[in-house]
Amino acid sequence: MHSRLATGLGGLAVVCWAPMAAAQTDDIARTASGHRDLSGTYDVGTLTPMQRPPELGEMMSLTDEEAAVFGAKATAALDRRNNIVPSVNTEVSDPNRGAPPVGGDGSTGASGNVGGYNTFWIDPGSGAFQIDGQWRTSILIDPTNGRHPARTQEQIAADSSARSDGRGRPRQNDGTAYWLEAGLDAPGPFDNMEQRPFAERCLIGFGSTAGPPMLPVLYNNHKRIVQGNTTIMILTEMNHDARTIRMNAEHDPSEIRKWLGDSIGHWEGDTLVVETTNFRDRPSFTQGSRIMTVVERFTMESADKLIYSFTVKDQTVWVSPFTGEYAWTRSNDKLFEYACHEANYSFEGIMRGARLLEAEFRGEELEGVPNPTH
Repeated sequence: MHSRLATGLGGLAVVCWAPMAAAQTDDIARTASGHRDLSGTYDVGTLTPMQRPPELGEMMSLTDEEAAVFGAKATAALDRRNNIVPSVNTEVSDPNRGAPPVGGDGSTGASGNVGGYNTFWIDPGSGAFQIDGQWRTSILIDPTNGRHPARTQEQIAADSSARSDGRGRPRQNDGTAYWLEAGLDAPGPFDNMEQRPFAERCLIGFGSTAGPPMLPVLYNNHKRIVQGNTTIMILTEMNHDARTIRMNAEHDPSEIRKWLGDSIGHWEGDTLVVETTNFRDRPSFTQGSRIMTVVERFTMESADKLIYSFTVKDQTVWVSPFTGEYAWTRSNDKLFEYACHEANYSFEGIMRGARLLEAEFRGEELEGVPNPTH
């Protein structure tokens, strides 16, 4: 089905394929109760960015011709990432090469500054998506520039504080126990496991993959919907997070808080509408807060394409709500088991590494440092 991969301005990637005739609405299955049958497995991966590249302004879509112009660029970029060392950009990746230099090799993103990933290890999607025949330039559609709205002054101050090392300087991992500059026994970000992010601890998936809003991420982008009359479940491949949507129900009491929030749903015609509240202080969508409200809409554009839209409102974080939408493509694939902590040794390395940095900072012997994870 795919004919070529294209990259738009500012890193926008799109896939062009021959237009397909729009499916007739009577091709979309219904349940015995008469509602659209959303059940099935969907691949939600997409190379379309969450936010529109600024240089595209309010251009919400590209023509087939505009998309095709950038096809070769994206293909070449993916090939380079698959086969070339990121920091050198001229050498074929060698599985027998030595360790990266001290301080990292300059690679960014999922490579973690040590060349950890190339494209072989990630599966963000094979192209962009179309809605109503239009190649979208971003998932966000409101504000009209396809960008997040401005953050509140209170949130800007909180963000600045969170990025500070406590002494007015940007916090960064520079390979030292910088937190001990405030005192040899000063608290730090690696003092215990519960300080670390939920995804790092394998409690929920990263990148708001389970949401809400439910967003595409680096890999494991499949969702499975199991639809009943009183309950609808959405199983997310990463970390096997399961969202349970109670139909025509009331929200739980406000003191009951959940990482994925409390979701209740109802039908508006052929669209499933889900409202989620009652988040914990750090929800799956980590940019939001405990008072965030997310309204999602699930609509079948055709028998093989579900349009997922969401509106996020949190007046403590953003000055106005924002809305996004993108396509979920029906898939015959099955969800893989996501065995995270079952075989994840990195957490032990994170905590032990912090103890070694602290010992080095204090001038203590590096050997024989007890492992706090045992």
